[in-house]
Amino acid sequence: MRGLDGTVAVVTGAGSGIGRATAERFAEEGASVVVADVVEDSGRETVDLIEGEGGEATFVDVDVTDLDDVHRMVDVAVDTYGGLDVAVNNAGILTGFEDVTDVDEDEWDRLLDVNLKGVWACVRAELPAMEDGGGGAIVNVASEAGLVGMAGLSNYTASKHGVVGLTKSVALEYAGRGVRVNAVAPGPTETNISDDVEMPTDPDAVEFDMSAMSEVPMGRQAQPEEMAGAIAFLCSDDASYVTGHTLPVDGGQAAD
Repeated sequence: MRGLDGTVAVVTGAGSGIGRATAERFAEEGASVVVADVVEDSGRETVDLIEGEGGEATFVDVDVTDLDDVHRMVDVAVDTYGGLDVAVNNAGILTGFEDVTDVDEDEWDRLLDVNLKGVWACVRAELPAMEDGGGGAIVNVASEAGLVGMAGLSNYTASKHGVVGLTKSVALEYAGRGVRVNAVAPGPTETNISDDVEMPTDPDAVEFDMSAMSEVPMGRQAQPEEMAGAIAFLCSDDASYVTGHTLPVDGGQAAD
């Protein structure tokens, strides 16, 4: 990808899944990567994988709902590598399928804190460092749930619609200030985001329509590396005239 070699990148939720694949992809492209995750063991494992391939990476323990943590993450990038050029705000959680009236307040707040406030906190900290350095690119990881409604996922869907709206607003604010801001909307992807979600082994046992998560025109789930490729494109000079866009990476679901 043009323009990624020699850059400094921050990736949140980089200990696994899309975040790890993205951190590895950036390192392959020649970026120095700040690997940010709330789980230290998996984050350091990502650093080891990158360094094992000859790349440059540093781990930082970050809770994206904590503004001090997020500012420290940006400071690590600036202090360690001299600036911040690229940021991927990927950290997110999924709490499971339930009717909107069954979602309790704590559960609602926790998911919105991570998935939406967390992206806002990261963007808020990243933008000044990028502007000081002459510009940059941010990609927020939304979801196909940020483009359509999904029964049984009211809190998750609300959070991801918020990410899409936030992306558009910030892109407009910074369009003339050298920072491009885009999002990706992944379809079903083989990650561990739902590892802690209690689900019946038989999808037909779920009372909600799961077709939006299971019926993919291309007939398969994505691999995290496919999301990383789309993210790398949006962060590269090849996407130099793209801002405020949410790119579906969903095997054709958004076209169905």
